[in-house]
Amino acid sequence: MSSTDQDHPLWEPDNLRRALQAAGVSLWSWNVDSDEFTMDEQGFSHWGLPKGDSVTFEDLSSHIHPADRDRVRNAFTATRAIVGSYEIDFRVMLGEVVRWISARGLGNDSGLHERLMFGVFLDVTGRKQAEEGHELLAGEMSHRVKNLLAIASGLTRISARSTTSAVEMAEVLTDRLAALGRAHDLVRPLPGHQGTAALLGDLLSILLAPYEDMGAFSGRIRVAVPRMGIAEGPATSLALIIHELATNSLKYGALSVEAGSLDVSGTTDGDEVVIVWTERGGPDVEPRNGADGYGSDLVRRSIAGQLGGSIVYDWSTEGVIVTLRIKEERLAG
Repeated sequence: MSSTDQDHPLWEPDNLRRALQAAGVSLWSWNVDSDEFTMDEQGFSHWGLPKGDSVTFEDLSSHIHPADRDRVRNAFTATRAIVGSYEIDFRVMLGEVVRWISARGLGNDSGLHERLMFGVFLDVTGRKQAEEGHELLAGEMSHRVKNLLAIASGLTRISARSTTSAVEMAEVLTDRLAALGRAHDLVRPLPGHQGTAALLGDLLSILLAPYEDMGAFSGRIRVAVPRMGIAEGPATSLALIIHELATNSLKYGALSVEAGSLDVSGTTDGDEVVIVWTERGGPDVEPRNGADGYGSDLVRRSIAGQLGGSIVYDWSTEGVIVTLRIKEERLAG
């Protein structure tokens, strides 16, 4: 270093301290004989300790997260045999607050100066929290992908059993998967603990929007349900049910004619959410044998298995009325 560099303001002690503080870095020395740590003011702040001349390694250990304590003790002891630099990340407890600290230095006893080992503590809490967030997101995405693949596999089997040709199966399966896609687009956290996927009214409106453009007048599909959030799993199951009802209405019911209308209303009844699907203005309806043909095995299994509810069909001559009863706690996930 030249004399000009040495005279630069950067090397003034006060400015060096300012730079270290800005970087969240604190300095320490460890006396390997007496086990004493000496730290600068920021070092004591990192550990949540009052500033003093020195502390022992055991004093610091008592503030390390219990899950990390033995690992850090063993690692610090091992540093005396490490040639070159080392880095140890661990958690410290400041009351109820958890802070991540990275200890960095040079190992090997040959690097000792007057029986002192030197290094720095660096607050890496922000980086660790970001890493944990990425891990949680990756785990959540993996979970969702596995769920969607399992659902797609089930839909493929059901579609294969209920169709008579490869072309018909492809059309039916594509429509069902598209409905899943529309529901999946809504998945997001909601404020106020209303759920973790979508608002019920938003989900129903988006799923039914493609059929709104198929009639002679706008507003032929009306949705009026309580404001409530639903979780990802129930949103997917409900999307499949609504898609099946709408598809059958488009084939045989009110949505098959331009003048037909559909009203989807909802209420709460104790611990259940009641959704009533009412079709009017369509072809004359003939009573069917239960829900077969109109309801489909997919609807029955989804409403009973995934949503813990029931489905009832009223084959009135004016138009079919379908009543879904779903446990409210199942919708919230």
